[in-house]
Amino acid sequence: MTDSCVSPAADSRSLSAAAARDRMVAEVTPITGHTFVPVRDALGRILAAEIIAPYDVPAHDNSAMDGYAVNFASLAAEGETRLTVVGTAFAGKAFSGIVGAGQALRIMTGAVLPGGADTVIVQEVTRVEEGAVWVPAGQRQGQNTRHAGEDLARGQVALAAGKLIGPAELGLIASLGLGEVAVKRRLRVAFFSTGDELASIGQPLAPGEIYDSNRYTLHGLLTKLGAEIVDMGVVPDRPEALEAALVEAAANADAIITTGGVSVGEADFIKQVLAKLGEVRFWKLNIKPGRPMAFGKVGKAWLFGLPGNPVAVMVSYTQFALDALHRMSGLDPLPVRPLLTVPAANAIRKQAGRREYLRGQVVAVDGHFAVKTIGNQGSGVLRSMSEANCFIVLPEDNAGVQAGEPVTVELFAGVY
Repeated sequence: MTDSCVSPAADSRSLSAAAARDRMVAEVTPITGHTFVPVRDALGRILAAEIIAPYDVPAHDNSAMDGYAVNFASLAAEGETRLTVVGTAFAGKAFSGIVGAGQALRIMTGAVLPGGADTVIVQEVTRVEEGAVWVPAGQRQGQNTRHAGEDLARGQVALAAGKLIGPAELGLIASLGLGEVAVKRRLRVAFFSTGDELASIGQPLAPGEIYDSNRYTLHGLLTKLGAEIVDMGVVPDRPEALEAALVEAAANADAIITTGGVSVGEADFIKQVLAKLGEVRFWKLNIKPGRPMAFGKVGKAWLFGLPGNPVAVMVSYTQFALDALHRMSGLDPLPVRPLLTVPAANAIRKQAGRREYLRGQVVAVDGHFAVKTIGNQGSGVLRSMSEANCFIVLPEDNAGVQAGEPVTVELFAGVY
């Protein structure tokens, strides 16, 4: 499970974070295949085909408020106007008559706007007496109305292929009367940890062993991604075991994620096994934590070889693998990372030459937001990720931050 976080500042072979992410996204391709699911089961899925509005939404001009539907020409420019109330229109029960000059129709929100009416007066500004309504001056023609096709016009693309379906999309699909929808099949991801020092939960630890947390972290990350998950457990630090695991994973998944074994230790065999099995690129990334990373192909499956330290796993996954996995899933466009600029609540030490992702917590200080670093920033301190709510992203040329200086933060919400 070894990995290295030695400063790469003087290593010209190190790849920048932006270049690594761009290369991965550019090389992978979206998966094919789709299925139809009921609308209620489509949450978190990706649309496989565009949805076209079969009719106008809303289907008729209607009232946006409870009030009175009138013809604007009936209203006096100054002073109050007295109008005769000729009936009531309810949502789902249209008024069959016409609103003529000098008349008004009591109307409820969502009710079809009747012929002759083009304006709705909210009930709060009116006064009613003996079958008549008095409307004050100052109204605007067309106010408080919604027009047919205002939300969607018939034949318009309601949702594009590649769209992630959230709660708003569920409602939009339902508004078109569709009971099921075509979605991309789920991305199938196989993953495993490497290392003889790793023990499974439930068994006692032998001297020198640690429990494998990375598979559980990845299980959570991939579940939030919406992937179909293949957990292959822990693979020993033996070339033949690693080769067998990669061959099995490649035969059963679209993508493979490994943790550990991508550094320069004597027991880090992924490089030599991949050279035998497939096409791979090993990179030293100009970042901390998570410098070593592998990317390539085994058979038809794309491989993401992440470092072994728990925090480095999460940094490497969220900053590099995630965008590529989104593209493989068919998501288009890729999500924009939520970045904010806020002042640092404390000084931060850093050497220029590499991009650093520090665990931070955005907090309110005297009514304004600021960000503070969270405890020990070691790449093995997973607790810091639990206590943090953001990464503090310090670029390559940054040589440290004083309290009060602005820094860029990437909120965890929306990333994983």
